[in-house]
Amino acid sequence: MNSSNLPGVRVTQTRSFSTVFLIEMWERFGYYGMAALLVLFMIDKLQFGDSQATLTWGAFAALVYAAPSIGGWIGDRVLGARRTMIFGAVVLSVGYCMLALPNERLGYLYASLGVIVVGNGLFKANAANLVRRIYEGDDARIDSAFTIYYMAVNVGSTVSMLATPWIKDRWGWHAAFAVCCAGMLLSVLNYFLMFRTIAHIGTAPDAEPVCWKRVDAVALGGLALGTATMFVLQDKAVAVACVYAAGVAILGIFGYMLMKCERPERAGLVAALILTAQVILFFVFYQQMSTSLTLFALRNVDPRFSLFGVTLFTWSAAQFQALNPIWIMVMSPLLALLYTRLASSGKDVPVAVKYAIGFAVVAAGFFVYAASARYAVNGRVSSWFMVGGYGLYSLGELLVSGLGLAMIARYVPARMSGFMMGAFFVATGVSQYLGSVVANFAQMPAGELDPLVSLPLYARLFTGLGWLAAGGALVAVLLLPLMSRLSREHQRCCDAARLDARHTGALDSATVE
Repeated sequence: MNSSNLPGVRVTQTRSFSTVFLIEMWERFGYYGMAALLVLFMIDKLQFGDSQATLTWGAFAALVYAAPSIGGWIGDRVLGARRTMIFGAVVLSVGYCMLALPNERLGYLYASLGVIVVGNGLFKANAANLVRRIYEGDDARIDSAFTIYYMAVNVGSTVSMLATPWIKDRWGWHAAFAVCCAGMLLSVLNYFLMFRTIAHIGTAPDAEPVCWKRVDAVALGGLALGTATMFVLQDKAVAVACVYAAGVAILGIFGYMLMKCERPERAGLVAALILTAQVILFFVFYQQMSTSLTLFALRNVDPRFSLFGVTLFTWSAAQFQALNPIWIMVMSPLLALLYTRLASSGKDVPVAVKYAIGFAVVAAGFFVYAASARYAVNGRVSSWFMVGGYGLYSLGELLVSGLGLAMIARYVPARMSGFMMGAFFVATGVSQYLGSVVANFAQMPAGELDPLVSLPLYARLFTGLGWLAAGGALVAVLLLPLMSRLSREHQRCCDAARLDARHTGALDSATVE
């Protein structure tokens, strides 16, 4: 009998998961509140052009997502996943506090973003790794758990993406960033108030006394990374070189793991590599939310939500980003319930099939954005097109990105999980920068404000992205036979490992008797 099916174990799992859920929710509140504003802040307060703002954001986002590869290793081998996660949360609080201070010098902004990169690097992979360890060995619940965990991201981001633009309009940019800092401090508070529920969850170093020499070494490394981030953000050539280096590093990491793994584990790692490549493509689309879709909302979307000629409410351009987490929250519980029922009835849909469907609906979402241009009035399209486009885009996100971490948890051996989750985040970081490069295909000419000029630019961009996503869906379908074979081989490996463990346990019991 699988011990994870025992009622007591499930209650403990739920309590531990709830704690990590809340910590992640408040951390994402801080991050997405900042993300909703940063591109517009650079354009409005620092006088950046579209291209400079989106590429700076892209380089920052790439570093934010790449840094957890280091943080995952620190959590696995140096400080422990649980400790590293909370250290990261504290550093993030400092970064958002820096943005909240009324200092608009460019160097100071880059320093603040450097601190945020370090904090996210320590936090992100380790929070996800704790979820994996809570449900380790419980394959029937792992997709469901990571889908609900993904919802934590969107509970926090929905509130912050609606709140911070509203606060900015009334009390200014720095007051809005201060709210992000407050959310991060609530994440730290949650950790200490609910520590008992996760005290038994972590990696090997978590069970050892704190080694302050290691803490000092990590602090020095963080200072070096933050300083390097400042230079990368200021130099486009350096940023591009870092992206290429990160891409090579991903392949190197997978190659190293394939050499180090045992032969029966190889099929799972190859499957993880293929699915990670598909996630890289998906995050090109994801990056549009903070770049081209936000600027499209600023220039070409009617901010009023009207029904039968009556205006219900009005949103600012940044608040349209909240449509993504709102849809995620609506659909996450439904998908989690569906996954659980399918798994319990033996009809679980393979992750590779979910990816293929995900790309298809993302394509449909971008075609909706492109089609909205045909119904524009004076260069402005109805806000309801954004609602529909984001609905399809968000469903695709749940099917691809929402299961990305579950894919690592399913196919990668436990001893490699922290490092491989870090590699997964490096991959998403690479595509974040590529996404900002793609967004610049619709950049406005300097000084041009006419919505009739920007509308066809965005329509062409969204049409191209729709066809790119459709191509991703086609490739995913063509790869299904290979993925099915790799998945079967991986399952045979897991089944054999479980039989060996039971046999070893039975022999040990007989020896004791």
